[in-house]
Amino acid sequence: MKYIIALDQGTTSSRVALVNEREEITAILSREFPQIYPEEGWVEHDPMDIWSSQYGVMMELFAKSDVLAKDIAAIGITNQRETTIVWDKNTGKPVYNAIVWQCRRTADMIQRVKKDYGDLICQKTGLIPDAYFSASKIAWILDNVEGARARAERGELLFGTVDTWLIWKLTDGKNHVTDATNASRTMLFNINTMEWDEELLKIFNIPKCMLPTVKSSGEIFGYANVNGVEVPIAGVAGDQQAALFGQGCYEKGEGKNTYGTGCFLLMNAGEERPTSQNGLLTTLAATLRGEKPQYALEGSVFIGGAVIQWLRDELRFFTESRDAEYYARKVPDTGGVYIVPAFTGIGAPYWDMYARGTIVGITRGTKREHLIRAAQESIAFQSADLVAAMERDTGMPLKCLKVDGGASRDSFLMQFQADILNADVIKPTSHETTALGVARLAGLTVGVWSDKRALAEERAVDCLYRPNMSEAERSEKLKKWHRAVERSLNWELSE
Repeated sequence: MKYIIALDQGTTSSRVALVNEREEITAILSREFPQIYPEEGWVEHDPMDIWSSQYGVMMELFAKSDVLAKDIAAIGITNQRETTIVWDKNTGKPVYNAIVWQCRRTADMIQRVKKDYGDLICQKTGLIPDAYFSASKIAWILDNVEGARARAERGELLFGTVDTWLIWKLTDGKNHVTDATNASRTMLFNINTMEWDEELLKIFNIPKCMLPTVKSSGEIFGYANVNGVEVPIAGVAGDQQAALFGQGCYEKGEGKNTYGTGCFLLMNAGEERPTSQNGLLTTLAATLRGEKPQYALEGSVFIGGAVIQWLRDELRFFTESRDAEYYARKVPDTGGVYIVPAFTGIGAPYWDMYARGTIVGITRGTKREHLIRAAQESIAFQSADLVAAMERDTGMPLKCLKVDGGASRDSFLMQFQADILNADVIKPTSHETTALGVARLAGLTVGVWSDKRALAEERAVDCLYRPNMSEAERSEKLKKWHRAVERSLNWELSE
């Protein structure tokens, strides 16, 4: 039997999944790595921590399984998007820490750019100018690391999102490449022409020679030396597009929501580019080599599962994230408490870089359990805002929501999501849809599978959550949620 290795490099951990020809995950391992917070609103990773944790957990997989390198048909890579790494192409050493997608240090730069070029950037990239994306992060490194701009202009420095960095390391510096889904998140890639855009590069003053070659999500990116065996890297996609592919959302109108560190709702929009009027992004969906580009509408929640990590690590309300569900069920409601976890600003449909986290409705009777339940509910409320924006853009009501990601295992959260959406929530048997998506891309590329639609039809449903909340209660909760959001907006701009 042949296997696919899916490397899933996330914001807080590096994971590896072993997928067989029957699309079964026969082994999965994870390794967390440090988060770096140099200043308020700044988030960084050490690129060598990203690499060592990802490579190390892959080697651990071989040590703990009976599978040999010769049994691996291909490697697929899916990754946290927008996170920016710049390194010396001769030494392979990063010139600065990776600036993580959550980082807000370039908010003021974006405000200046947005004033003059906001409409142009949106037209070319499908993105709303924000510190979230890679372009301003690259510019910051070039402007703030001594000698970096001169070195970049001499062609000595390379830029990459996390996928590019891992491919570079896995191929011993032979391949400087990315895929279209990751390129579309840099704010430098023209999704109409499918090329790096000269005008955008000029706006951010970024030398084109730093940028990787862009490929389809399903094709050969290079060959990794795995225990002496050359294994093709045959599938690459940003984590959310990989999940869209893994959920079998190949046709226009099909969508999913991934519950991870953030939450990401994507809907396949087909081959004709859509334009959102409600604060959503237009991005590229994962496609195989030779296929026409497909677009997707996307809404992003910056702080999803991360609010549970905050309760665990900073407030120390519990020791395991899975305990949040237990405590949330200990009380019948939140006692009127609402948490808006805008720790690093707030995403779609508000797009406020200056919003900050807010807790409202606290009384003398507020207990730990109320805060935990309010944090849980905040994830569903934010996702509901995305669905509402998508419904307004498409003119179609949501029939059901396919879900995946770690927090989709939380049955309290999934039931509340169904209630607040007034729609069915469907969770597949395997919640590792991101890893399965990139495994599919790699396997289809090298011929392990031949028909992607047949794969989609085989997805088994684990849980179906049906709404069970009155319209009056739902409306009241949403009304109070939106009042709470209003109180979090523009906090950093307040006198």
